[in-house]
Amino acid sequence: MKVRQVSVFLENRSGRLAKITSALGSAGINIRAMSLADTSDFGILRLVLTDTEKAVALLKDHGYTVRVTEVLAVAIPDMPGALGGLLTIMENAGLNLEYVYVFIQKSPEEAVLIFRFDDLNKALDTLLENDITVLDEKAVLGI
Repeated sequence: MKVRQVSVFLENRSGRLAKITSALGSAGINIRAMSLADTSDFGILRLVLTDTEKAVALLKDHGYTVRVTEVLAVAIPDMPGALGGLLTIMENAGLNLEYVYVFIQKSPEEAVLIFRFDDLNKALDTLLENDITVLDEKAVLGI
């Protein structure tokens, strides 16, 4: 139920994101979720993509430093308080949230978020024990 995520380390310079997203698009790779965090010198672009292996090879060929990690895609009701409830469960389980970003989908009833916790296996167990929907990679990619 874990989802592979591609992290790209890039200099904080004009046009970098355009080059990466254009290269992925030209290769027929669709971006399903994306987050960009930056500092004054560099950024970390996190992507959930329709073809992880092809994207990694392409980005490395373009000279980028790339890493594949696992994250969890969690569906929660799209209503006030749902995220707070989920995060309280995780806090009570002693889990530390490293980062979170939103996954775009076409359901007005649910919000899907991409989470990275310090202990991914414990996080997955905790979510399942609490009947929280965790999507597998096929569901996230729409395949």
